[in-house]
Amino acid sequence: MDKVKSLRVASDKSITHRAIMLSSIAKGSVRINSPLFSDDTLRTLKAVEGMGVRVESGGNFLVIHGEGKGSLNEPSDVINLGNSGTAMRLLTGIIGGEGVFAVLTGDESLKKRPMMRIIEPLSRMGVDFLYRSGGYAPLAIKGGNINGIDYTSRIASAQVKSAILFAGLYTDEEVIVREPIKSRDHTENMLKAFGVDISINGNTVTLGKNRDLFGDFEINVPADISSAAFFMVFAALSKNRSVLLRDVLLNPTRRGILDVFDMAGVSYEIKNERVENYERMGNVFVSYTRNLKPFKITGDMVPRLIDEIPILSILAIFCDGVSSVRGAKDLRKKESDRIKSICENLKKLGVKVFEYDDGFDIYGNPTAALKPATIETYYDHRIAMSFLVLKAAKGIDFSLSETHSILTSYPNFIDHLNYLSG
Repeated sequence: MDKVKSLRVASDKSITHRAIMLSSIAKGSVRINSPLFSDDTLRTLKAVEGMGVRVESGGNFLVIHGEGKGSLNEPSDVINLGNSGTAMRLLTGIIGGEGVFAVLTGDESLKKRPMMRIIEPLSRMGVDFLYRSGGYAPLAIKGGNINGIDYTSRIASAQVKSAILFAGLYTDEEVIVREPIKSRDHTENMLKAFGVDISINGNTVTLGKNRDLFGDFEINVPADISSAAFFMVFAALSKNRSVLLRDVLLNPTRRGILDVFDMAGVSYEIKNERVENYERMGNVFVSYTRNLKPFKITGDMVPRLIDEIPILSILAIFCDGVSSVRGAKDLRKKESDRIKSICENLKKLGVKVFEYDDGFDIYGNPTAALKPATIETYYDHRIAMSFLVLKAAKGIDFSLSETHSILTSYPNFIDHLNYLSG
């Protein structure tokens, strides 16, 4: 009989970032229940406090007292956003709209991540920038009078879309964002919760007439499906174990991992599914699964599970056949070059893998005998967490170059993994 354990994983990082930012420019106070307190989100919190926003912090909640659009002050110092690309790209839209001057920087990893994808549309909207050659941080931003825009993005990126929509809150002119594939829609959902008029037609998002944000309500942040994914794969690979993960975000633009589970034949069940603040959530029950089948992740699926690809590469090791990922070139521009990080580390363990420009093939074997090795995380939290799951689920004897990077997204991860493993 399986050993069953229950857990609420770390709260959703994407929703926490957006809740803090939009509450800061809303009229009225907003209570954020169960926010994620990680290095990334605390950087966002410190940034808005540095622009004059009053924040109360409790054991498992925040209350942010917004005074409406146009209320932010010019920060007195450079804003250091650590490793958070979400914070940098989204705050740029708000700072541009607020009309203040700010300089945004981050750690060495963040300084290597592409920012031209937001600089180009926001410049067209009237925001002035100075930046390093090639469009890299630090970014010096001077907001101004915001123009409307009808923007067709070359990539499906929630961060690009959100930066444009945030800046678009500060103009009465038409603001439209078109994407080749629908990216995650937390910004659209949260803008609705704040009372902003917004319409969605397929892959096109348009701001409506009312663009003021109103507070005086509560936001319940669901558990992060990207964090839950590690324990979902842990349960699928661990003999005689089942895991119930509570309050997991089940937004249709984020639940691509469940499509992969369907392809691989993973045993799972969704319970108590519901909607709060326009976001779908529920409990996910996953059990150990024999006879895993290979899966294929293609371009149209990638936006719905891009953060889960590292942990799904661990699942692929034990699938009976070749699992493949294609159309995921943007993985090379994350905290590390994740395609390279995954392939190099799997090869160290003795897994047959072929690397491509936009993905990889993993030759799985249900009885794979892996070699001991030292895993290089490249200071990437998702690489570190993925290989810790492999070690815990299969008892493989290997070491990791570091685990400190995990603090950026999931400070309690190792404690939670030890609890489920015990």
